[in-house]
Amino acid sequence: MVLKSLLVCADDNAAEILRSILEELDIEGERCCDFVSAAAKLSEALVDAIIVDCDDYKSATEVLKKARLSPLNGTSLVIALVHNHDDVRRVFAMGANFILYKPISVERARSSLRAARGLMRRERRRHPRIPVHTAAGIAYSNVESAGATLIDLSEEGTAIQSQCKLPASEKVYFQFTLPGHSSVVRLAGEVVWQDSSGRVGVRFVDVPQTSRKLLKEWLRQNAFREAKPVPRVPARIEQPAVSKGSDPVSKPADADDGLARFRATPGDRRGESRHACQLGAEVYQLGIPVPHRCSLSDISEGGCYVETSSPFPPETGVEILVRTRDLKIRTRGIVQSVHPGFGMGVRFKPKTAEERDDVQQLISLLHAQQALEPGLP
Repeated sequence: MVLKSLLVCADDNAAEILRSILEELDIEGERCCDFVSAAAKLSEALVDAIIVDCDDYKSATEVLKKARLSPLNGTSLVIALVHNHDDVRRVFAMGANFILYKPISVERARSSLRAARGLMRRERRRHPRIPVHTAAGIAYSNVESAGATLIDLSEEGTAIQSQCKLPASEKVYFQFTLPGHSSVVRLAGEVVWQDSSGRVGVRFVDVPQTSRKLLKEWLRQNAFREAKPVPRVPARIEQPAVSKGSDPVSKPADADDGLARFRATPGDRRGESRHACQLGAEVYQLGIPVPHRCSLSDISEGGCYVETSSPFPPETGVEILVRTRDLKIRTRGIVQSVHPGFGMGVRFKPKTAEERDDVQQLISLLHAQQALEPGLP
């Protein structure tokens, strides 16, 4: 599965570092040095991620606005390049999912882009694929008519069996009828992958409205044929309140890929954006190398809430370690409030700029996941 990105950056040093990392992660990276050509590219080509330098905030906003409104790149992951923490809130407001700080650190950029790659792959397969077996006609470059068989189908793509090696850098045109329907579906796609057995993965890039309607109707009628995963019920998180002191402890979330599902906490109760989450963590008292395994149920740039039946006393210095599939986050803090039997509120007190950035990277990752799965509670 080839992932594609568009790098909108006039900074040669930053662009060189990022293109090298993208290549290392098997993500195709095309660069645009100006916003006009970037906007044109996003209107005609599908990409999995848009990496945009926000030095020119107004132009960057216009490009991302057009991308979000386009049928091709409305759900593409957005990674913003910023200079300092003051820029973070406004780039999230303009639709960014991730942030990278300039000047670019190779290790931190690699870690962030690796995490982003996992979300890009997840978005690729977000739409359910329904098994199907039907003949299709295909055409491309100098081939006017060739045969293929559709193996599975989704609203965004298909897998086919073909005796021809299809071109990887141009549109392939399809026409077929769906089982139980007589109307012909006509659309264009691009090859995402193909193997030596003749199986080809195709992503749709141009689907006329009538064909889109036929696809949606057929997929809805045949949704029962999709292989059903074992259901997971996300934990509903209830924050212990000081005034009540008797709120139930949240049920722990089921095991995930290291990232918790989350939603924004209503209101700005503490003067900064906080988010409910369910993250496994190890918490240490400073100077004592004994881990206490807990859960974080609320996090912001300034602090978090740690669920534990045995909270530490107020003003205790702590170190918090969170591991996800792609990131390892470590930061320090001070216990601010204690709710015996429930947990404790911790104010972050990072010792280094790297620790502060670690917290922001974790929040960025949670932002990205929520943006890609907006229906989560």
